[in-house]
Amino acid sequence: MNKYLSIAPEIREALAADKPIVALESTILSHGMPYPENLEFSHKVEEIVREEGAIPATTAIIDGKLCVGLTSEQLKIMCKAENVGKVSRRDVATYVATGMVGATTVATTMMLAELAGIRFFATGGIGGVHRGAETTMDISADLQELANTQVAVICAGAKSLLDIGLTLEYLETMGVPVIGLETDDFPAFYCRKSGFEVDFNASNEATAAKIMKTKWELGLKGGAVIANPIPAEYELDFDEMNAVIERAIESAKKDGIRGKATTPYLLAHIKDYTEGVSLTSNLQLAYHNARKAARIAVEYTKL
Repeated sequence: MNKYLSIAPEIREALAADKPIVALESTILSHGMPYPENLEFSHKVEEIVREEGAIPATTAIIDGKLCVGLTSEQLKIMCKAENVGKVSRRDVATYVATGMVGATTVATTMMLAELAGIRFFATGGIGGVHRGAETTMDISADLQELANTQVAVICAGAKSLLDIGLTLEYLETMGVPVIGLETDDFPAFYCRKSGFEVDFNASNEATAAKIMKTKWELGLKGGAVIANPIPAEYELDFDEMNAVIERAIESAKKDGIRGKATTPYLLAHIKDYTEGVSLTSNLQLAYHNARKAARIAVEYTKL
């Protein structure tokens, strides 16, 4: 086993027994929510995965190790977020070498999941091509990771603050399948529809699992986006959210925010502008994705 990889005993046993496992990121804990609400969320999302018959594997970088499956104390460290960095693929070696504590993004969680042998990962929404990227070149590393890493990401589509059309064009160019879970429409995080279509509508979790098994058995590189719309009762109005996002983007420009600080900044301002309603929706879509990811992982092990 990779000397830098630390897999929790429960995850090791589950891997050896070919049990369903769902990877979970830690950036949402360290950089997406305040303490102690994030700690409550971390326990709840892991509980949902277990209720559906799978094992949760939250990831992080702690004490020079790529950790897959966190103890209660490690979860608390990530949630208190004291000197916890946001780590994408480019930062991994630095954090491991120096012993710094890092929260894993979508890209890094995929990387750690693949190293451990985990095929499915639940998150809120993937990163992608930012609005104005034709001049800023601000494109998330998540997209390259999806093209090269053998992990399927179950999410509520792409974050609605992105240019969703360009994000989908990029994924098509890189050969990444975009599979809708019981939907023809690609969801836009807070909203069930973005105005764009998915590549294929999987009518159930078993179909999604079968597509992934076939893809990997064919030797096709990379993962997939399995797009799972936010539950209808928590959906926000598309036009209203777009106006809020544009306002947040203008604020970021004025404050000189760029790079990996952009998304946390925008999400925090969107929360403020919607008086906290967006945070409730964010939590509910994350729980929904965890539930569906666990079901897909269970179906995959049956195959």
